[in-house]
Amino acid sequence: MKYIVILFLALTACNSTTKKKQAKNEAIVNQSVETKAIVTGANQTNKYLPLLKGKNVGVVANQTSVIFKNDSGKEHTHLVDSLLALNVNVTKVFAPEHGFRGVADAGEYIEDGIDEKTGLPIFSLYGKNRKPPKEFLEDIDVMLFDVQDVGVRFYTYISTLHYVMETSAELNIPVIVLDRPNPNGHYIDGPILEKDVTSFVGMHTVPIVYGMTIGEYGKMINGEKWMDNEIQCDLTVVPLQHYTHDSEYDLPLKPSPNLPNAKSINLYPSVCFFEGTTVSCGRGTEMQFQIFGAPFLPEETFDFSFTPQPNFGAKTPKHQGELCFGKDLRNVERLDEINLDWLIEAYKATADKTTFFNQFFPKLAGTKKLQDQIENGVSAEAIKESWKPGLEAFSKTREKYLLYK
Repeated sequence: MKYIVILFLALTACNSTTKKKQAKNEAIVNQSVETKAIVTGANQTNKYLPLLKGKNVGVVANQTSVIFKNDSGKEHTHLVDSLLALNVNVTKVFAPEHGFRGVADAGEYIEDGIDEKTGLPIFSLYGKNRKPPKEFLEDIDVMLFDVQDVGVRFYTYISTLHYVMETSAELNIPVIVLDRPNPNGHYIDGPILEKDVTSFVGMHTVPIVYGMTIGEYGKMINGEKWMDNEIQCDLTVVPLQHYTHDSEYDLPLKPSPNLPNAKSINLYPSVCFFEGTTVSCGRGTEMQFQIFGAPFLPEETFDFSFTPQPNFGAKTPKHQGELCFGKDLRNVERLDEINLDWLIEAYKATADKTTFFNQFFPKLAGTKKLQDQIENGVSAEAIKESWKPGLEAFSKTREKYLLYK
């Protein structure tokens, strides 16, 4: 009997050790999956170089169009430089808002030019041409699109993608999108764009935050037949690796001059409403889209102060040289929805409410209704409740084009 007990204890200990080893191994595997670095489309050269071989290639790119040399993102080579080094025949570069090197102000007119480093002609898609004219693409065999987006409707890179796809489709030129993560890809929110306020900061019937990568968004433009005459493009998306819409991704490079860090990018969908008002969103400081304020807001309520001055990315900031009173949002927790409280609070505290909103606001909001709701004292909760039917319908459309869950 003694030997049976000993044998039983030994087997139990062995089984316990085995289970611990299995649990440890599973933890290591799970940890490995969780910590795998996201691989961008641009970094997967084996997937798209064969599609460029022997072709005249046009590239839509800016300062974010890079191939990373390591997981930190600190070392990288510009996509155009890499393609030329690999003997890809890049013939033209097309630059979106902020320019090829990403130094222009928001909304600043960008001229065509020559890239000093490569000698390649640069054609602006944020100057006299938002849509590339057919003659720009007639000697091109394939268009390569690689621009870091931030997943917000009024961020104009998705409008540029639309027009590049449209001209390419009209000329039967295939388009390859090298996908990149969406730092605001973890939620959808906001009013659906109404067609009577369509503009370059809002071309499609989507919410302000749409929760898709730029590759997925290109698929939706195509699939929903949003281009002129319902034309469709020969579109290839080089997908990301190790990415989901819940992935937190801190962009290694600024996507534009006034989005300097992860906090500004996360707050951007909410704070950018102030661009359609007389309130500053921090342009002309080093805290762009992380603060807001104006000289007329009461200091006793809005106890954070700043003075906008010309700087990189803001040559003539709103309220330049004036002391502004407002709020510092840099310690706000990561948002997973649009915050309307700050906009409503600033509106209520403004003495001259007739000048608070400007003509740009309905284009930013994608609807005239939001301004009316705020002016009529509708609460943030009630406003957001009015968005729900549109968001539910959009979610069903969005689902068809998702490459990542």
